[in-house]
Amino acid sequence: MITLYAAHMRQAVLQQFQYRAANYFYMIGMIAEPVVYLVVWSTIARAHGGSVDGLTPGAFAAYYIVWTLVRNMNIVLTPFAWEERIKEGTFAGQLMKPVHPIHEDLASFAGWKVVVLVLWIPIAFVLVLLFRPTLSPTVLQCVVFFFAIWGAYLIRAIIQWSLGLITFWTTRVAAIFEGYILSEMLLSGRVFPLVLMPHWFQRLTWYFPFRWTFSYPIVALTGPISNRDLFIGLGMQLFWILMGVALLSAVWPRAVKRFSSVGG
Repeated sequence: MITLYAAHMRQAVLQQFQYRAANYFYMIGMIAEPVVYLVVWSTIARAHGGSVDGLTPGAFAAYYIVWTLVRNMNIVLTPFAWEERIKEGTFAGQLMKPVHPIHEDLASFAGWKVVVLVLWIPIAFVLVLLFRPTLSPTVLQCVVFFFAIWGAYLIRAIIQWSLGLITFWTTRVAAIFEGYILSEMLLSGRVFPLVLMPHWFQRLTWYFPFRWTFSYPIVALTGPISNRDLFIGLGMQLFWILMGVALLSAVWPRAVKRFSSVGG
């Protein structure tokens, strides 16, 4: 399995570097979203005497600049891809391989992250010059952040891969997936830092995987966060990874039984 992952990751790195311009334009397009959030919240903070619930414009800048990295690390296979795979017949070829198809996707997207990180650095440098973030993480925060962004990637990858299997029961997964994304945007800290929300809302986010894919890895680096909460967050990520694996194990064999392929 190590050899398999290494081979797919190496192939993804080589492939994505061949499309550097396309990747850059894609990343720049995605950065438009957090920049809008950053400008809005920074303006609100200045209008309220320099901060909102303790978050200054510099703190908002740190949050949303780190957000750009976490968001790019969180790009995974979407359920829409399953519609194409089944329609075009590529899934039949994946079933012929001696390993579970999810491993190829996990490895390929993980390899893409290496390219994303390299391309993100100059973009982050420009954002830092423009918005002057306030960021002073400890060594422990930096170490936890490294594991947290990969934990976030695995949670999103496994759950959305499992969600895509709904395609075996319905011809269109768009409505279900859009409902999932809407829930993620509201409960993850993707649109706004969760600390700005009422206490009951913050507690509610603990019971869904979304918080641990966006808010937690961002706050793990930007703070404020205690050492205890850093490790609790890693534990919650592990919990949701295991939940995702359990969901996939339950749905996968039933989905495959419904698959049929027609060749010419």
